[in-house]
Amino acid sequence: MRKDLWRQMRRFPCLEYARKFAGAQWGLLRNPGDLTEHQGETLKRIKRTGGALWRAYEMKESLRAVFSGDLTDDEIRKLLEHCCSRASRSQIQSFVRLSKTIRSHKEGIMAAIELGVSNGQVEGLNTKIRSIIARCYGLHSAQATLALVMLSCGLID
Repeated sequence: MRKDLWRQMRRFPCLEYARKFAGAQWGLLRNPGDLTEHQGETLKRIKRTGGALWRAYEMKESLRAVFSGDLTDDEIRKLLEHCCSRASRSQIQSFVRLSKTIRSHKEGIMAAIELGVSNGQVEGLNTKIRSIIARCYGLHSAQATLALVMLSCGLID
C-alpha cells in the first residue's frame, strides 16, 4: 500500500511529494508508543493528508487491538466483525482480501485467541531449517543435509 502510493508519487513532476513518504515505512509499522520523534512527525503528516494510506494505518491499528490480550471474547468478536466490515468497505484491495480471509477463518482465529496458541515457534523452526538447507547447497547427499538439520534443530542429550 505504502509502496504503491510512493511509486505513484514518483511519477509526479515534483519529487518532493515522494520524498515526504519515503521514510514512512517504520512509522507505519511500529507501535504508536514506540515511535521516534521523526516517525511521529511523519505519521502526523500522513494523518493531515488523510487518504487511503491513513485509513490503512487506522485499520491496522484496530486489528492490532484484537490481539492485545486485554479484551473479552465477546469484545474481540465485535471488534473483529467491525474491522472486517470496515475493511471490506475501504476499497483497498489488500484489506478487502484480508477481510474475506478473516471471515472464512474466524472460528480458528477465535480459538487461537482463546487458547493463546500461535504457530510462531513452528514458523521460526521452518525458517531455521530453510536457512540450513540453503547453506547445504552443494553437498553430495540429502543425508548430509538431514544430519545437519538434526544436529542444529534436534534434541541432543
